[in-house]
Amino acid sequence: MAALLQTAPDTVAAAARRVMARCDELARISATAGGIERVYLSPEHARVNRLAAQWMREIGMTTRLDAAGNQVGRLERSTASGAPDLDAPALVLGSHLDTVPDAGRYDGIVGVLMGLEVVRMLRVPGPDGTGWRSPLPFALEVVAFSDEEGTRFGKALLGSSAVAGTWDPDWWDLTDADGVTLREAFAEFGLDPGRVGEAARRPEELAGYLEAHIEQGPELDERGESLAVVSSIASARRFQLVVEGEARHAGGTPYDRRRDALLGASEAALAIERVCRAEHHIIGTVGQLEAYPGAVNIVPGEARLSLDLRGEFDDARDDVWTSIERELDVITGRRGLRWHAREVHSAPAVFCAPLLQDVVREGIVSTLGRGVDDPATIFSRAGHDAMAIGSVTDVGMLFLRNPDGISHHPDEAVSAGDVAYGTRALAESVLQLAADRG
Repeated sequence: MAALLQTAPDTVAAAARRVMARCDELARISATAGGIERVYLSPEHARVNRLAAQWMREIGMTTRLDAAGNQVGRLERSTASGAPDLDAPALVLGSHLDTVPDAGRYDGIVGVLMGLEVVRMLRVPGPDGTGWRSPLPFALEVVAFSDEEGTRFGKALLGSSAVAGTWDPDWWDLTDADGVTLREAFAEFGLDPGRVGEAARRPEELAGYLEAHIEQGPELDERGESLAVVSSIASARRFQLVVEGEARHAGGTPYDRRRDALLGASEAALAIERVCRAEHHIIGTVGQLEAYPGAVNIVPGEARLSLDLRGEFDDARDDVWTSIERELDVITGRRGLRWHAREVHSAPAVFCAPLLQDVVREGIVSTLGRGVDDPATIFSRAGHDAMAIGSVTDVGMLFLRNPDGISHHPDEAVSAGDVAYGTRALAESVLQLAADRG
């Protein structure tokens, strides 16, 4: 595949250095000392939005903060006369700037910054030699989504859901750890809850969505490859499980009289691991486990645990949940316990559009060359903003190698060399799509 991008290698290397330096700069904007934490509608959210808007304007984009707090930059397409085509659909590049607690500095962030560098590479001067335009059959937008992680209010993809037009009014009553509702946080941030619908985009406004992201898994690292085409994003279901027993005196209650909820929940967690390990491409994680009343001298009468269940296909994921339910029935029945579950999140698998998979593949091949004609194609076990955006336009994704697959952790990493490859491949992908669209 011949390269379409007419950019010198040192220009691409400079772009990668800029991305890495800006990841470091954004990492210093945090609610916690000695770590990275930026949550939705916080002062840190406002600060990174302002910085992203500054970088967007520096490369000739117009900027706006949408009605859900997403930072948007746009480079207009030129008409035949050279005037900006304000009605042209936009190809959107982007990812998110929010983080989990004690985060790494690349998850989401690198995709936003690579998107800006792609715009820098592809822009052309306006007709009078001032300003910048998109030379492509579509405008270019970069979106820094505001709440992919769901750290503050427990609901992921809030920013991208608003853009997709799938905002649920029930979300307004979600609360953070301090009891602040989402509605109150909107107002405190300077947003109008009554106007959140204005963030929604129509399908005819969009030419597609391309997201670059670190893999958040070890497959590329194990293969010794820099980049991959993403085929789909895993389906996900999340549950809050409660195991009920009986709280009694730790010293006075013999084992045959105990109905220990914590031991039942612990056995349930091991059963979840066993069931999921037996299934191809199904991952189950118990990330939270709490015992009540939580005293050192009381047999736990109740235990609460979380379950994050992900799979490549919805039906396989749901079959595994049915198996887990049967295991919990057996465990709690044997131990004289009861259990119930509340589903708190459900998202179907999202498949990347065949055309966008093709252009990403062509972008990788034309970038890496040297006999690379069949780059890795893998599905994402992690969720991404593309999941939400997929309900309003076609989506495609490019993965970058993530050493040892470490993510959601301060040791999260990506190399400047892979960022250089990825930025060029993303730009090539955009050009391949433009060539297809004519």
